[in-house]
Amino acid sequence: MNWVERAAELRQWSRGGVRAPHKPLLLLYALGRFQRDADDELAYSAVEDDLKRLLEEYGPTNRTSPAYPFHHLVGDGVWEVRSDRGSGSPGTGVRELRKTHAAGRLAPELRAALRRERSLLGRMARALLDANFPPSLHAELCEAVGLESAPAEVALRTTAGRRRDGRMRELVLTAYEYRCAFCGYDGRIGPVTAGLEAAHVRWWAFDGPDDVDNGLCLCSLHHKLFDKGVLGVGDGHRVLVSQSFVGHSAAARAQVTDLSGRPLLGPQPGTAPVAASHRDWHTAQVFRGAPRPARTAPSPA
Repeated sequence: MNWVERAAELRQWSRGGVRAPHKPLLLLYALGRFQRDADDELAYSAVEDDLKRLLEEYGPTNRTSPAYPFHHLVGDGVWEVRSDRGSGSPGTGVRELRKTHAAGRLAPELRAALRRERSLLGRMARALLDANFPPSLHAELCEAVGLESAPAEVALRTTAGRRRDGRMRELVLTAYEYRCAFCGYDGRIGPVTAGLEAAHVRWWAFDGPDDVDNGLCLCSLHHKLFDKGVLGVGDGHRVLVSQSFVGHSAAARAQVTDLSGRPLLGPQPGTAPVAASHRDWHTAQVFRGAPRPARTAPSPA
């Protein structure tokens, strides 16, 4: 049984590019708990708040109860649930899971495999991260679920046999003339760029192509905020800033809220801008809440 492939394929039931990382988030959390205590059983009432925070932070914008993955992950063969009624989940109802003292843990076969092969846990975590989240979020997700260290790199095959195109970064940075499309940052150390990255608009994990019209050159800060749903790209290729973002300092205003409504810097003439279909996917699946009104310039004295 290939546990790594099974982990990578947890999201296959998702359709139309809709993000549904509920089960992957629970499995990542369970792997983190196994790493700390291999014999630990996760009582639903004890982990409900943790799972709710993970779903709010890294899940889609539509709210889903943590009871949903707690129950449905059983069907993937990696998770088991027991309650006062015996083996098996009592259902997806929060009250039922609490009332019957439902508790979950990794399936016995998976626990045995993790004990036999020490590298398996890291490879499974890497598969889950690659299949459901952009690289900019991997390290903080490991911390959020309690994994002691970021999993090692591992080459993965998706169901479509796709491979990342290593040329995308250089093509995107060239298209945007080596400056952040949001703020214009263009730092270098000698001839080498420093803090500039190629961001996928539609995430690679959700069939986003390694094409220039699916990329933005962003500084490290704005790449992270873009993947977290704080920033987006709207009609007219103007910057969207989420109303959910809170920042009172001058730095927060200058780096985030003042960007609202600002046109993107680039790409250079003759290069394809971000395709509308990719912008729409990001707005629907990643961007959080409603956008702030475009910032208006102060009137002259």
